[in-house]
Formats: sequence, structure tokens, C-alpha cells
Amino acid sequence: MSVKRFGVSLDEELLEALDSYVLDNRFASRSQAIRHLIEKNLVDEKWKCDNVVAGAVVLVFGIQKKDIIKKSVEIQLKYSEFILSVQGFYLNELNYLEIIAVKGPSKILTEVSEELISIKGIQHGKLVMSKAE
Repeated sequence: MSVKRFGVSLDEELLEALDSYVLDNRFASRSQAIRHLIEKNLVDEKWKCDNVVAGAVVLVFGIQKKDIIKKSVEIQLKYSEFILSVQGFYLNELNYLEIIAVKGPSKILTEVSEELISIKGIQHGKLVMSKAE
């Protein structure tokens, strides 16, 4: 893919905000930050339009609550055509991290994530989506 250059004019306040964004997110340049923001916007638009996207549902929960894994598996089976892979990691002797890779219409993936995140005992849950093409 070839790179094209172009000039951008910004108000000083907006430029300062961009520079802060570059520093806060450790981008190598303003160009990299702008590319990231454009890509993020494109993903968000695809998400809103119910296009096919890929992503991950990240769950953190206490390992002492055995029902959580059972309920998570039930939900994953219900939506099995959209589940690509599941990985689990023990964070320590009390907490478990489960990452569920998903691909499908954004509306369905949102449903999947909401069902998973709403399982009683989930300490933290988040859906992260990206473009699939």
C-alpha cells in the first residue's frame, strides 16, 4: 500500500490536543496517531452499520465461582458460529482472565458480549472490535 502525503490545518488548541494524544498513547508521530484515529472511526462506523467485524470479549472473574465458566460455555455454545477461539489464563491464585475471539455482525457480537459480561460474578468485561476485512 502506497503512502500519500497531504497537509492539514488545525486550530492551535486542536493541535495541542493531538500532540497530547500522541504522547499519551506513545505514537511515533502525529501521522501515526491520525491513521489510528481514522481506522478507529472506520471500525466504529462498521460497528454501527452492523457489518461483519472481528474482536475479542475479555472477561476477568474470580476462580472460586465455578458457575461463571459453566455459564460462559453455555453462551459460547449458543453463539458458536461466531466464536473463533477461547483462551484462559490464571492471573493469580484468585483471578482468571478469559479471552474469547469473535467474528460476525457487530450487532450479534454486541449481544454475545452483553450476555457474557452480565454473568453474575464477572469483575470486568469488555468487547473490543476491529474491522474483519
